Amino acid sequence: MAEQGARVMVVDDETVARVSLAEVLRLEGYRVDTAASGEEALSLLRKGAPYDLIVLDLKMPGMDGLEVTEEVKKKFPSTVIILLTAFATLETAIQAIRKGAHDYLLKPCPIPDIIESVRKGLAKHHQEQQRHQLMSKLQQTLSELVDVEGAQAIEEAEPAQQSRFIQVRDIVMDRQKHIVMKKGQALELTPTEFKILACLMETPDQIWSPQELVRHAQGYETDAWGARAIIRVHIRRLRKKLEKTPSDPTHIINVRGVGYLFSSGGKESRKTFNTG
Repeated sequence: MAEQGARVMVVDDETVARVSLAEVLRLEGYRVDTAASGEEALSLLRKGAPYDLIVLDLKMPGMDGLEVTEEVKKKFPSTVIILLTAFATLETAIQAIRKGAHDYLLKPCPIPDIIESVRKGLAKHHQEQQRHQLMSKLQQTLSELVDVEGAQAIEEAEPAQQSRFIQVRDIVMDRQKHIVMKKGQALELTPTEFKILACLMETPDQIWSPQELVRHAQGYETDAWGARAIIRVHIRRLRKKLEKTPSDPTHIINVRGVGYLFSSGGKESRKTFNTG
């Protein structure tokens, strides 16, 4: 595999956790160094070649994981960072993603989950390197055939990426991990409820008909009467979980005879955040 032999650093102030994870990653074929603090991690980075990936604890004495992430990304933007956190808030996760982290995992995290995240992170790292090399070659070739402006236009033409996080008012959604939180508290949603809410939050104040919601959330077509009956049940359950007073909703609003919308509350609407 392309990521085999990659340089990885494990940063954690807890000795047992640090040493154990490092040994597991070595057995997976990676070249692993360890650091007991953010300061030590930055010192290692300054001494040698850049690391392909860093697994980083969020809460440490001195520099915390977010500060280290910010510093690493300034000097080594291609290094993949995975944050480990015992604090299950999407607000912290959003901060991490904003600062350039690839992923965050909640402690205690099963070792197979960490290994899988490392594999995905290194695969992304490898793909990004290949993409940059390809774009560089393409731009060089195009510069011989067309003017510079045309080459720049092709370089900028990248496929759109769906946002991982959506925040509307006090509701935050992580589409990748299928987590929804309201004011820091996790909400337990079924897969269908999650998909319906994602549709509504992605386009606040836009009305979705029941047939459109069935099509996007459940993947099939139905008539208007059947769609209303299906979606009504899911909306009722969503309101019980989202609304302070389900009988007087302020988030999911029914537009009689048309469909449903997620109200932005008349303030700043949707915020979205992609992975690093």
